[in-house]
Amino acid sequence: MKKFIQTIKNIIAIEDLRNKILATLGLILIYRLGAHVVLPGVDPLAISEFQKQASSGGIIALINMFSGGAFANASVFALGIMPYISASIVIQLLGMAVPYFQRLQREGESGRKKINQITRYLTVVITAFQAPAYLTNLKYQLPAEAFMMHSQDLFWISAIVLMVAGTMFVMWLGEKITDKGIGNGISLLIMIGIIARLPNSFAAELVSKLGSGGGGMIAFIVEMVILFLVFVASIALVQAVRRVPVQYAKRIVGNKQYGGVRQYIPLKINAAGVMPIIFAQALMFIPMMFTRFDSETTNAIGAAFSDITGFWYNFTYGILVIVFTYFYTAITVNPTQMAEDMKKNGGFIPGVKPGKKTVEHLDEIMSRITLPGSIFLALIAIMPVFAMLSGVNNQFAYFFGGTSLLILVGVVLDTLQHIESHLLMRHYDGLTKSGRITGRSGSASQISM
Repeated sequence: MKKFIQTIKNIIAIEDLRNKILATLGLILIYRLGAHVVLPGVDPLAISEFQKQASSGGIIALINMFSGGAFANASVFALGIMPYISASIVIQLLGMAVPYFQRLQREGESGRKKINQITRYLTVVITAFQAPAYLTNLKYQLPAEAFMMHSQDLFWISAIVLMVAGTMFVMWLGEKITDKGIGNGISLLIMIGIIARLPNSFAAELVSKLGSGGGGMIAFIVEMVILFLVFVASIALVQAVRRVPVQYAKRIVGNKQYGGVRQYIPLKINAAGVMPIIFAQALMFIPMMFTRFDSETTNAIGAAFSDITGFWYNFTYGILVIVFTYFYTAITVNPTQMAEDMKKNGGFIPGVKPGKKTVEHLDEIMSRITLPGSIFLALIAIMPVFAMLSGVNNQFAYFFGGTSLLILVGVVLDTLQHIESHLLMRHYDGLTKSGRITGRSGSASQISM
């Protein structure tokens, strides 16, 4: 505790770090206030049933969690930052297949600015398509008297414009946090949206366990211990790396010696981050479309994949996570480029010939370490289902695994890494007694994300 208090004092003593943290907290406060601003023309007192549905489970509950409750509040921030994330993923995939985007990625800072501008335009387009779908669902869920505008056309136009503006404003807040605050702004906003649901979920779980037939305080403590172990395992998954030794040739230029030292390439066990879970979740909605066809077979398929606690749903979900982990790792980790960069800088892996042999060696290592990483990621993805089957309420069960858990762990580690770098740069002790925080660097496009 004494070291913790001293660390807080050190953070306050560094003016630049203190201002960054205060700026981050101020921008987050604006985001949280906006999540409770209801769309004009919607009666705030009439959305209680919609809020109950958004808390009952399923995809709506997941979207509501990422938006920090703004989705269920019919807020101007209802779509949150997710359209921007979708646009970033699309641009990232285009960068792997379209030569124009590949060229922009190689142009350095100027190319990055062009990609960011294209991402913003694509965000507007995606939000413009998602906003009418959200409003259609809202009109289906709420009674007619909940909409107080006499002109329906005026309501639709104003609501769509405000939702597009709300998403762009949230994106601007995220960029401002990145520039003026601490950590990756987009990732922080997603994490805050998830954490905002934690107090209510925690309280609901505590009440249910202390109620009749809930198991009492012992059962609640056991749940907390299991949740702690899941967090520890998730941190291990995010931080685990396989260090590949690289030897650099010794060069003497004048009176100075360059190279001749051994360094390491840190290959991550989970190089794909949370993207495999996101892709798998998107594909799991396809079988549900079969219910539209009036057939015994299609209805059976739709029913099997509509039950998120069923065997076939989770088995297929887990397999998809493993497959997409390999797929996303293959397109983000390029052994050929790594071998070429190593050769240009006079480096080589001891015992391995430069060139093709190095590429094959790195590819073999990635294939081996990705297998346990993908299986572990699949287990984390379906962990909330095990929590639900064990009696944990649907809201709190989402914190036992899945995308929300990995985002929480990854963003917290990334933010702590930024704070620690400020402390160490000014010759203060870091956040830990020994070792250093080796969490990933945040990326808005990967959420890793």
